Parts: sequence; C-alpha cells; structure tokens
Amino acid sequence: MSERKILTREQRRALLSTPAGWLACGFGSGLAPVAQGTFGSLAAILPWLLLRQLSWSLNLLVIAIGFVIGVWACDVAGRKLGVDDHRSLVWDEFVGQWIALLPALLAPWWAIVIGFALFRLFDVWKPWPIGYLDRHLKGGLGVMMDDVIAGLFAAVVLKLVLMYA
Repeated sequence: MSERKILTREQRRALLSTPAGWLACGFGSGLAPVAQGTFGSLAAILPWLLLRQLSWSLNLLVIAIGFVIGVWACDVAGRKLGVDDHRSLVWDEFVGQWIALLPALLAPWWAIVIGFALFRLFDVWKPWPIGYLDRHLKGGLGVMMDDVIAGLFAAVVLKLVLMYA
C-alpha cells in the first residue's frame, strides 16, 4: 500500500480503534488534513506546559518513557495502516518537541516559540544524520529516532540562543 497523505475513513477508524493508534496520532492532532507534523508539535506544547512544572530529571524520565511507548505505538499503528511512517503518526513530534524544549524549562515564554520553530526547522530540513535515520530505520524505532535527533539539534541551538540572549 502506498502512503496516502489523507487517511480514508476506514484507516481513521482503524487507527483510532486502539490505544496505540490513538497515542501514535497524537490524540487526534495527526489527523489534520495538512501540516500534520506542525499540528502534532503544537499539540505537544500543551502537555509540556504541565511537564515544565516537573524537575529536569522527571522531564527526562517522561521523555524516555514517551520514547519507549512511542516506538511501540507507532509500530502498531504503522502496521495497522500498512505504512511505516504515515504523516498522521505524530507521537514522534511530541517526544521531539519535548526534547527541543528542555532548555526552555526555566526560560522566558519566547523560548517556547523559538524551540518550537527550531524543532520544526530540523524536522523538515532533516540535515545529516536526521535524514539518514528517516530513510534507513523502519518500524516504530524509525518513526521516533529522526525526531529525537531533530529535538536534540533544536535543544542545542535553543540553549545557545538562551546563553547569548
């Protein structure tokens, strides 16, 4: 089955019929007709605002758990859709965005905007090794890894911006 940009009604139903599918599509944010990654990244900011209240170490724990669960959920959902990394699978954006925003935990509000923009830049641009991982890793791990690295790139740049702002 080739990747379709917009899911059919049956694919939507199949995706939302399981906890893995519901999570993988970012609680529905990945079902937007366009810019699914952007909608997923925006939706990720809402729970991050709660995570922001936690310590650095608890944030890292939540991200690690989110990654492991995401590998499973995106693998299950991808197999259900018949597409390894369908655009509607945006849990990877949640985890990547949370990583990108780590330097913003104690920063002013504008750091959230910059962290969001940087993550979207690296996720879309896919410089090495992000693009390599996106093309060569398959299954749930492949869905998740490129966004984790994009989040790390964005976090490093955001940290530099905050250091010199």
